[in-house]
Amino acid sequence: MARKPLDYEELNENVKKVQYAVRGELYLRASELQKEGKKIIFTNVGNPHALGQKPLTFPRQVVALCQAPFLLDDPNVGLIFPADAIARAKHYLAMAPGGLGAYSDSRGIPGVRKEVADFIQKRDGYPSDPELIYLTDGASKGVMQILNTIIRNERDGILVPVPQYPLYSAAISLFGGALVPYYLEEEANWGLDFVNIRQSVAEARSKGITVRAMVIINPGNPTGQCLSEATIKELLQFCYHENLVLLADEVYQQNIYQDERPFISARKVLFDMGPPLSREVQLVSFHTVSKGYWGECGQRGGYFEMTNLPPKTVDEIYKVASIALSPNVPGQIFMGLMVNPPKPGDISYLKFAAERLSIPPLKLLTVKSILESLRKRAHMMTDGFNSCRNVVCNFTEGAMYSFPQIRLPPRAIEAAKRAGKAPDVFYCLKLLEATGISTVPGSGFGQKEGVFHLRTTILPAEEDFPAIMSSFKNFNDSFMQQYEGYSRM
Repeated sequence: MARKPLDYEELNENVKKVQYAVRGELYLRASELQKEGKKIIFTNVGNPHALGQKPLTFPRQVVALCQAPFLLDDPNVGLIFPADAIARAKHYLAMAPGGLGAYSDSRGIPGVRKEVADFIQKRDGYPSDPELIYLTDGASKGVMQILNTIIRNERDGILVPVPQYPLYSAAISLFGGALVPYYLEEEANWGLDFVNIRQSVAEARSKGITVRAMVIINPGNPTGQCLSEATIKELLQFCYHENLVLLADEVYQQNIYQDERPFISARKVLFDMGPPLSREVQLVSFHTVSKGYWGECGQRGGYFEMTNLPPKTVDEIYKVASIALSPNVPGQIFMGLMVNPPKPGDISYLKFAAERLSIPPLKLLTVKSILESLRKRAHMMTDGFNSCRNVVCNFTEGAMYSFPQIRLPPRAIEAAKRAGKAPDVFYCLKLLEATGISTVPGSGFGQKEGVFHLRTTILPAEEDFPAIMSSFKNFNDSFMQQYEGYSRM
């Protein structure tokens, strides 16, 4: 019998090459155990609300009114919703005459893009053009759209940090390009080594690969480091001299847990540097409503901003965006609210500030700061890992993850090979079965040969952290004893 077009053997080979560890073997096994009744702590993905983070009140009120505009006609609406939420809902409905159920412009609602541009100008100190901002269904869709535009064939390479968020390796495989890794230096707090980066480019070119773009993730995922202004300057100089597009994944810019290296955008550094770089380096920057103190992953709101791209290229990107007709409209409203939140003097500001930043202006506002709690959890997790035998972990300066190195004993590595598993997968599966903690093996992000990690979020509820870290420590001590681990270096 002839094979059918959707038989596995007949599928697009690029689809079959895609690997995405965040929802891979560990996640599937965790889901099976959950169905069997085992309590699972899903720390494999940065999904704040699924791990107990409460949604911010004001944006949910505004979107609720936009979703059900008939409530605005109810004479009692002011008894349930604050006046500024009502006004903001009317503001967005005026921008979207067909309501949230109608398609918007393929680039996103013009008024929301203007709000994003204003946010960027306030953040960076330089004007932003709404015509160069596209709203997307989360940042991931924007990343995929730009990679699809850059990659022409299998000889086009994209420089990607390793460890990396597997969106990049998966999308590059899907679009038929070549991933060119540059390794972050764990001993230097996951810093960049430009000698190594230049070697990666030279090696790729020696194989006939045309390196066309460079990805940075700042703050880092899975590694949690924050890039300094000096490092970003060096990156931009490198891209200028090597003629690379810089793809700046800045979705964790609200998630900063130290004061020495505050977030600074690649765009701001680029414009601070002045000509010729500020006029010539091509830059695409990405942001989302899924992270930070919003954590609205399911709403799928994001944007990308293009800097120094020719008008004809922007037209081509618009043409491709038009295929999908419209990014989801509720996600666009969430993006507008994120970049234009309540301001001092607004009725909802005090409550919004209390939820976000731990400002206690009234005794009734007892909501704990989301960011303050995340900072505390980052310290608790790092300290917890570093107290464990054969585990070392850099502090999570930003983002939502810890990426500890697990120094596996030789006998554990041999046992993994006998089981047909990568050593870190073997360890993470044992951890899952023993404790219900679902993590992601470091091999899913890339790591140096013979070095093993796992990634976990710092998102479980703060009050659950002592029990979670105690459970991990007990498992790890038992595992190391079983496989005759060596003493911690």
